[in-house]
Amino acid sequence: MKQNLTLKQRKDLEAKMAKVLKENIKGLSAELQKILLDDIVTAFQNRINVLKRAQAKRSY
Repeated sequence: MKQNLTLKQRKDLEAKMAKVLKENIKGLSAELQKILLDDIVTAFQNRINVLKRAQAKRSY
């Protein structure tokens, strides 16, 4: 059930999030931007896994 993103998918998603959030994160250092984007992608992936598990439980 749990599906992790491939490294390429993760990097693509981080790049897309960086583009979308560019104005909001521009005041952060490059290191903090990377940390934040990594955290956002991880949280997104975890949320998807939780929702998939919840949906699977409802299907039974």
